[in-house]
Amino acid sequence: MRNRLSITFLMAVLVFSCAKSRIKEHPEWGSYFDKSGIKKACFIMRDNNHESIHYYNKDRCLERVCPASTFKVLLSLVALETAVAPDDQLVIKWDSVKRKPEWDKDMNLREALTVSSEPYFKELARRIGPARLQHFMDTIKYGNMKMSGDIADFWTNNTVQISADEQTGFMKRLYFGELPVSERSQRIVKTMMLREETPGYNLYYKTGTCQVNGKFIRWITGFCERIEHQKEQKESMNKADVRNYPYFFAQNFELPVEDTSKNWSDVRLDILHEMLKNYGAITN
Repeated sequence: MRNRLSITFLMAVLVFSCAKSRIKEHPEWGSYFDKSGIKKACFIMRDNNHESIHYYNKDRCLERVCPASTFKVLLSLVALETAVAPDDQLVIKWDSVKRKPEWDKDMNLREALTVSSEPYFKELARRIGPARLQHFMDTIKYGNMKMSGDIADFWTNNTVQISADEQTGFMKRLYFGELPVSERSQRIVKTMMLREETPGYNLYYKTGTCQVNGKFIRWITGFCERIEHQKEQKESMNKADVRNYPYFFAQNFELPVEDTSKNWSDVRLDILHEMLKNYGAITN
């Protein structure tokens, strides 16, 4: 498996090289993880504006692991594409089982993705069904495209797996509407992923956490738009005088389940901000 992934990576290097892209390793990015005591981690970013790829820990970037709740991006796309969810306002009733305050209510698809409601997406997966879900995983070529066990939790039981490198490719295709689903479905899901909107940038992402072999795997993946205001020429098709420059990213790291020394959800997002600022994707 590792050899096959390495070959995939080298093929990607050749393709991007032919397109005059640049690939750069950033060992200094390890300091962002080190200061929090994180030993096994990776980060990869595709700078679409300069056709370049930047990464920390190549081997980890190529390693397929459980996607956890980042898989809900794909679930949302499939639900919309199959009309299981006619739009982002599909309400699924709360089953009255108390889990988390933010989950314990009726909610629609947009709200469910924002709070990453596990019961909502379990029910959504059941309504989609295994045949249709497998079809879209195969068509989109999502990670290892494997599904087994209960359809309501296979994205957390380590059956389906995806690498950070593949996540960035998935996000890039989503951003540009290049996935083999309708433009409408992709547009809706993109807006659902927006988490930070500022004058200088827009940040879209999905997080995920799952437990595998006594460790928590923590994900964050998505894209950032750096916003620049520039007066366009009269003949320009862009009449808004605003340019958005996209960057696609994926980060994951592992920690023992018993390590509760920090709020790791906050740490995960803090590291992302630091790396994007270091690179210049976030300027304020």
